[in-house]
Amino acid sequence: MSNRPGRKAYLLISLFALALVLFPFLFWYLTWFGRPLTDSALDDYFHDKDKPRHAQHALVQLGERLSHGFDISRWYPNVLDQAASPNADLRQTAAWIMGQVKGYEPFHAALLRLIHDPEAMVRRNAALALSAYGDPAARPELIAMLRPYTVTAPRAGTLKYRLKLGDYVNPGTLIAHVGDVEVRTPVPGEVRSLEQKDGAGVKAGDALADLSADKNHVWEALRGLYLVGQPADLEDVQRYTHPVPNMPDTVERQAELTAKAIEARKP
Repeated sequence: MSNRPGRKAYLLISLFALALVLFPFLFWYLTWFGRPLTDSALDDYFHDKDKPRHAQHALVQLGERLSHGFDISRWYPNVLDQAASPNADLRQTAAWIMGQVKGYEPFHAALLRLIHDPEAMVRRNAALALSAYGDPAARPELIAMLRPYTVTAPRAGTLKYRLKLGDYVNPGTLIAHVGDVEVRTPVPGEVRSLEQKDGAGVKAGDALADLSADKNHVWEALRGLYLVGQPADLEDVQRYTHPVPNMPDTVERQAELTAKAIEARKP
């Protein structure tokens, strides 16, 4: 008597193998923000309050349409709604969209609110967008993007680091626990220093880690200051007019252009 699997067993094995390939693909496809959406799908995604990623997907797709010169004014009210969302990712993405639309005053007014957002990445996107409007209100945050960033303790407790010197972190990276509270970095950068001893007791507001300025954020900030920078900003800009460790040549060239533009604005 043969012990070989029957046709039904082979079919089940084949279906299982297909599922192993298909399910990850479907998950990726359904969550990939690059997947184009129809007009009606955009409307549905913006009105789906239970899935914030749907609204973010819709915002990203509006950005894609803008980059190809399409009129998205029909969805301006939806963008403004997301700019007031309690979800920081949606506020951040809405700020990015609003920076690509010039001269629409309701967007300008929303960005002036977002420049004071509690989340650093929202403020940074708002600053870049405001610079596109030629608004000097962007300057303080643009300057902050050129400088190191200090991550602080959210509360008192015992500190346990989850990274080391030289690590590169992205927004949301877990850098430490303070007691039972996770501390995640709000901005990208390389860990330049750890300000406390592992296992030490810290207070709310104590410095935990010092991060270098991120090369992409520096370049974008220099581009923004090219438009709105003032003589008081020159010292920060000129630090990048010569080679800086871990900064590409494009940063140095942009810093030179930005410094010249600011110099030209001197009375």
